[in-house]
Amino acid sequence: MPHATSHADVTAAELDTALSGGPFHVALRAAIAARGLPLQRVQHHLSRHGVKVGVTSLSYWQQGARRPQRPESLRAVRALEEILQLPEESLIRLLAETGGQSASGRPASRSYRSLVEASGVLERMLAELEAAPGDGLQTLGHHERVRIGARRELLRREAHHIVRAHRDGVDRFVAVHHGDPGCVPERMTVRALENCRTGRVLLHHDTGVLVAELLFDTRLRSGETFLFRYGVEDGTADVCREYLRGVGGAGGQYALQVRFDERALPVRCHRFAQHSPAAPRSGRQELPLSERHRSVHLVEPRARSGIVGIGWEWE
Repeated sequence: MPHATSHADVTAAELDTALSGGPFHVALRAAIAARGLPLQRVQHHLSRHGVKVGVTSLSYWQQGARRPQRPESLRAVRALEEILQLPEESLIRLLAETGGQSASGRPASRSYRSLVEASGVLERMLAELEAAPGDGLQTLGHHERVRIGARRELLRREAHHIVRAHRDGVDRFVAVHHGDPGCVPERMTVRALENCRTGRVLLHHDTGVLVAELLFDTRLRSGETFLFRYGVEDGTADVCREYLRGVGGAGGQYALQVRFDERALPVRCHRFAQHSPAAPRSGRQELPLSERHRSVHLVEPRARSGIVGIGWEWE
């Protein structure tokens, strides 16, 4: 049950320690206690900042039972920094650090914060295109092939989609590519490989997000199926350690194959899943690397909402 936080004699030194070392929920709890604010008052202050968060959610956040992850929740965290008189970015930084760890405890290729920033950029880019990924389309099958180069970089990826229109008039698909840290979107190339052609391409340098229209040159009728294939030439980033795919809702079959250059083979590979970018990773399973084909793969017979991916370790 939600409860008010007592002052608990939290000193400035203790609060500084919590803010510097985390984790997020400990720092939040210490900050609220240091200001002597019951959660109802915290909620009231948030509402004056134009942010709506329930007392129950605040209680869960400071207990570590849940983590802020939706855009509205992240706005609340930034408002809390001001309300609780904390240094700017202090709570957001802790979310980024604890949310960006891999199952092995090593930093993941993309931090929680970078994913949050990219999601905001993506929303604006999709609004510019007046579209959304898979808008008007149901995914029956999605097969991806990722190639890792000799420098251990994400060299390219290829996607094969099998879709069904659930309304009349659908004539395009919006593809999203999120490059690894250090990538240069301006040097990436989108290639329409089968049953489509490339339309508008938008990119954002700082987050490494690229969005591309794939035009069908036909208007699908509701219930009609369509197959198309496209690829993204990347090869511009630093060392790649994982590839993940976010699924917005329940879909069809998803298959991912990662193939490595013979001059750069990982020592071990595994699959993983997440309910959201802020959630802990689960379902870790070691994947055997085919010596002949230098590849690993996973198959989800029916993709569920969330994230699924393959990670690997270099020597």
